[in-house]
Amino acid sequence: MKNKPENILVCVAWPYVNGEPHLGHIAGNNLPADIFARYHRMAGNNVLMVSGSDQHGTPVTIRAREENTTPKEISEKYHKIWSETFKDLDFSFDLYTKTGTENHKEVVQKLFTILNDKGYLEEQVSRQPYSEESEMFLSDRYIEGDCPHCPSRTKGDQCDNCGQDFEPSDLKNLISTIDNSKVTFKETNHIYLKLPKFQENLNKWINSKSYWRPAVKNQSLGFLSNGLIDRAITRDIDWGVEVPIKNYEKKRIYVWFEAVIGYLSASIEWAKSDKNISNNKNIWKEWWQNPDSKHFYFQGKDNIPFHTIILPAILMGSGEYNLPYDVVANEYLNFSGKQFSKSKNWAVWVSDFLKEYDSEALRYYLSSIMPESSDSDFTWDSFFDSNNNELVATFGNLVNRIQSLIKNNFDNIIPDFETIDDVDNGMILAIKNSFDSAGNFLEKRQFRNSLKEIMNLAKLGNRYIDQKEPWSTVKSNRQIAANTLWVGANLISNLGVLISPFLPKTSLKISSIFNFGSDIPKWEYREVKSGTSIVNISPLFKKIDKEKE
Repeated sequence: MKNKPENILVCVAWPYVNGEPHLGHIAGNNLPADIFARYHRMAGNNVLMVSGSDQHGTPVTIRAREENTTPKEISEKYHKIWSETFKDLDFSFDLYTKTGTENHKEVVQKLFTILNDKGYLEEQVSRQPYSEESEMFLSDRYIEGDCPHCPSRTKGDQCDNCGQDFEPSDLKNLISTIDNSKVTFKETNHIYLKLPKFQENLNKWINSKSYWRPAVKNQSLGFLSNGLIDRAITRDIDWGVEVPIKNYEKKRIYVWFEAVIGYLSASIEWAKSDKNISNNKNIWKEWWQNPDSKHFYFQGKDNIPFHTIILPAILMGSGEYNLPYDVVANEYLNFSGKQFSKSKNWAVWVSDFLKEYDSEALRYYLSSIMPESSDSDFTWDSFFDSNNNELVATFGNLVNRIQSLIKNNFDNIIPDFETIDDVDNGMILAIKNSFDSAGNFLEKRQFRNSLKEIMNLAKLGNRYIDQKEPWSTVKSNRQIAANTLWVGANLISNLGVLISPFLPKTSLKISSIFNFGSDIPKWEYREVKSGTSIVNISPLFKKIDKEKE
């Protein structure tokens, strides 16, 4: 544990609230962010974890059109669903907000004005997609055409297949996804962010990030190698944040510029709210303007350029705020070999999942297959095996065995111990070493490896109990059995600490065995004293009848 607490800002991608969340959203950015934030709180750091619903994205307006309602009604409906889902999964946001707040609007408009005053914005005439049939300019996601870089049909200004960016005019055989009519281009005025001004500084900054995941760094440098171009930050739409200059009353700030500013606006909103118990309304500056603070942005791989190019350029241009320390982008979680897709209804919806299965089982399984360096695959068979063979048979069984042995042989009292042998000492040393090894992996954002270390400790613990056979030695040498179960009690006590970032409910249940209370434990060895009365709890996890399911 560090001597001086660090300021850790955990920023989680803002989802489009045009539908319910599926497991791909959770594994991609929300779960790793929550594990990371929980660990750093346990390690004694000052953590602020923020996100919110992107209410202004084009997908929201498309969904509203499909349901014959307004974008506001759609975005509020699904904002509530996403918020409740995150609570059901025990995500520890300090604030989960939305882009529809007055606070967000003010922060976005202020940054827009700062960049404009500093000469980083410029009005340009451009040709934008237009539907004669609907008599309207079309946002990028309303058009579909042949990608100029690969043989696939795609929407907008970034290919879903190859990930390349382009201008909408580069697409071939364009149609409107609203009415399938042919798309033409008409001239219109827009405000552009002059990204080329930041090319050199961005290149130096990204090259200095030796600890970034290779996929993040390589994609970002590849983006720069093509040469940055001016990028429009306004659109001919009526849903979103108003543009704070004259003659733009019928236009709005484009969502890609606005949404990434949400991390800043959410931090400011949190500081002003009653969730900030310090009562210091300017405390957000400790994370945003203190140069020793560290920002971590948790994203899917399709969001990388927005957080390694666009957001840093905005922050550089303002000259007031810290740049990202790391952009932690996961690959995709697939479902039975195919990519999760809301539009194609190929998904496992979180709300449906939680009606049948426990949230801890989901958090564990998704952590164990987290797509950190390559795509991974959710299958029902592997989920059932994960629950039954790992959570129940390894972790849960160990906890149940030890508390049952203490109950049956020592009247629910942690026994006294005398001189413990080399095997006992080896077990205690392994427990203490696990805090370093698991913690080191969490520091490096290697969540699968950290969880593996913890589960290896549980497996070692089961082997330890098998070797020491306290159910037998209690008949021949009660003191040796007492020594074994004292070590066993400390084993499950500390497994409860180690598993806390991954399985917070499970951690609290283990704490209740030893009457440690409901406070989140510190990331350090937690000793159980001899003579402590234990509270027997029901099995931590339920076995799933695989054949029935």
